[in-house]
Amino acid sequence: MSKEEHEHANKFMEYQNKRGGTIVLFDLKKPQKQSWSSPLEAHEMALQLEKDVYQALLEIHASAIDHHDPHLTNFLEDEFLNEQVKSLDEFARYITNLRRVGPGLGEYIFDKEELQE
Repeated sequence: MSKEEHEHANKFMEYQNKRGGTIVLFDLKKPQKQSWSSPLEAHEMALQLEKDVYQALLEIHASAIDHHDPHLTNFLEDEFLNEQVKSLDEFARYITNLRRVGPGLGEYIFDKEELQE
């Protein structure tokens, strides 16, 4: 997933360059929490992060609409919004399955069947 997020960042920078903008990079804050008591808790935190990203994309999209910028709205829709919805769905399904299987062996089987590629 980090590779995918890196690709997204590059897409935004390429878009910014195409539009004649300047790229200003800032340090990212480390996550408030860096260890979790269970896979369920980790997935719930990941889902919240995905929701935050989705909300930020929606705010950029709304701003593009307000500024009559159909090129940006199209870029966001084509490159990010649909994929973000899929990601939200995926994490929600993982959380549902983790709640169903429970801790211990259930988590182990979930990891082997759902997350190993």
